[in-house]
Amino acid sequence: MSDVDHLHELLGLPAVDFQSGTKDGSRPAAGAAAWRVFVEPYEDEDRTWEQEFAAFLDEVDPAGVRALIIGQWGESYEEKSSYPIGLVIAAAERLTSLEAVFVGDLTMEEAEISWIEQSDVTALLDAFPALLELGVRGGSELSFPATKHERLRSLTIETGGLPVQVVRGVLDSELPALERLDLWLGVSAYGGDTDVADLAPLLSGTRFPALHHLGLRNSEVENEIAAAVASAPLVARLRTLDLSCGTLGDEGAAALLEGQPLTHLDVLDLHHHFLTEPMERRVAEALEPHGVRVDLSDRCKPWGDRGAAGRYVTVSE
Repeated sequence: MSDVDHLHELLGLPAVDFQSGTKDGSRPAAGAAAWRVFVEPYEDEDRTWEQEFAAFLDEVDPAGVRALIIGQWGESYEEKSSYPIGLVIAAAERLTSLEAVFVGDLTMEEAEISWIEQSDVTALLDAFPALLELGVRGGSELSFPATKHERLRSLTIETGGLPVQVVRGVLDSELPALERLDLWLGVSAYGGDTDVADLAPLLSGTRFPALHHLGLRNSEVENEIAAAVASAPLVARLRTLDLSCGTLGDEGAAALLEGQPLTHLDVLDLHHHFLTEPMERRVAEALEPHGVRVDLSDRCKPWGDRGAAGRYVTVSE
């Protein structure tokens, strides 16, 4: 499964498709939108992403742009994201207000998530020291060597299989302002070789002192993650815990309830799960009276008669 939508917003700004040649009066102000720059390889055969981005810089005041969404840049399964990233970095002196970038905003119709060829996305952090949000979709060829950035508040990596080297690079990074971390861990069949033990530096609470939102999502080992989270020191300072879109079943939910108190959370997101109705009630009755908003939507059934082996994540290929 691999059904993801285009972003609706970034940095709290509505996503707006940039279309070259549009009359100025019909566009929002440069800083009032998250601008999605893209090309359609079959419809715009003679139009490159470089040309479209150049038009964007000419037609939208680059000094006012706060959020940029890198959409389809051609045949994304053939050309790495270093191509559009390099062009954005080359324009850094013009994009003086840029605070958020998302790389790879492609839907299944444009490219399966496992087909999106990524690259070293930390180059954006080096080029934009004022960046507050960074998002990435696609794990193939993705690189995130340990880096340092003083202002980054939100990091999202969406994959159908997140390589462990990326996880290690993130966790070895110095990101003192990081408040939100969302990792879509995915499945081993598509490169998701992260083990629960690899998350230990994160769950220990010794990394990212400002972190209050944690998503460890879309994992085929969601039960093991839940069991590790149940006793993790980090959880005591979280406001949002997101274990959604994976293979979570009764065993993982029971581990959460039997572990440290979760009543301090604002949100526990478990949507797309394999809990039975009695366990759903147990989770809701344990937390909702304390003001925790629990998302138990999208209860799933395993494929066939395979039991736990038939569970599946939301996004894989």
